[in-house]
Amino acid sequence: MGRILVIEDEIAINKMLCLNLGIVGHETVPLMDGQEVLDWLVQDGTADLALVDVMLPKTDGFALLAPLKEHNIPVIYLTAKGDLESKLQGLTGGAEDYVVKPFEMLEVIARIDMVLKRYGKKQVTFQIGDIEINTRERSVRRAGEELVMTPIEFDLLLLLVRNQNVVLGRDKMLNEVWNIYYEGSTRTVDVHIAQLRKKTGLCITCIPKIGYRLEVKE
Repeated sequence: MGRILVIEDEIAINKMLCLNLGIVGHETVPLMDGQEVLDWLVQDGTADLALVDVMLPKTDGFALLAPLKEHNIPVIYLTAKGDLESKLQGLTGGAEDYVVKPFEMLEVIARIDMVLKRYGKKQVTFQIGDIEINTRERSVRRAGEELVMTPIEFDLLLLLVRNQNVVLGRDKMLNEVWNIYYEGSTRTVDVHIAQLRKKTGLCITCIPKIGYRLEVKE
């Protein structure tokens, strides 16, 4: 997956972001203030994306946009500054996205995926145990043997893999895979999950009254 800079001075939020991004497969670099970011750019400077708070000590997040872009690191602002002027300053300045706190972690992960895909940095293949998924070919192989997958099964599997070890609600799955206008019963999800378990042998755990989680050991 991607290498993500987490530029946030609130320790609890920084740790939470790093933990959740790590769970879905990203490598994270936690940075706590603007000067630390500038020093890191000189020493390393290699990343696929940066999540940036605006209100940082020493050098604010808006001032970091130019040096990050010089290193070809796209920026998503993740900040409590939700006024229109701040949003316009970030987006017109060249940021890829602007997310106002409080935020939903799944939404942030989805926005990161969109930016990585836009820059051609999105992961093409996934390997979980003996299962290999190729998003470009839309193929799934188990121990080298190709599995027959319906389009819905493939999209559902990919959603689980991209959110491995994260609980996904049935409504979330219906919206993402069947599209938001789908009006069928959530029983449809259960049937397709059963098929995925049978075909792939993956550990997809049912979370009662909520949904499912693809269990992947670190």
